[in-house]
Amino acid sequence: MKHPVDVHVGKRVRHRRWMVGMTQQQLGDIVGIKFQQIQKYETGMNRISASRLWDIAQALDVSISFFFEGFDGEESAAEAAIAGAESHRGDLLADKEALELVRSYYAIPEAQRRRLFDLARVLSDVA
Repeated sequence: MKHPVDVHVGKRVRHRRWMVGMTQQQLGDIVGIKFQQIQKYETGMNRISASRLWDIAQALDVSISFFFEGFDGEESAAEAAIAGAESHRGDLLADKEALELVRSYYAIPEAQRRRLFDLARVLSDVA
């Protein structure tokens, strides 16, 4: 059974990799492993050692603590299994379209991005 911490860290690796527009192959090349190993890390099938997590953090330009953000540690093993089964349905950032939208949003210059954000907020209040 996958450990909830490994699943969470793997998801954070996948999300950050997507945010910077990097493929599994590119990340694997940077840290010196095959893309299949990155796949196993991202699904939580394999645990990431401390030194490998350090390498991945450097490659993705984040601190190691980034991978643990949002994990409360209160989840039971049963809750983790249920959450794992529902992760693709309920995890907005698991949706490639949503990730592409976020990546595109951050590519917009700050002043325009702020105006777009305000517009989106107004439209969502109307809906």
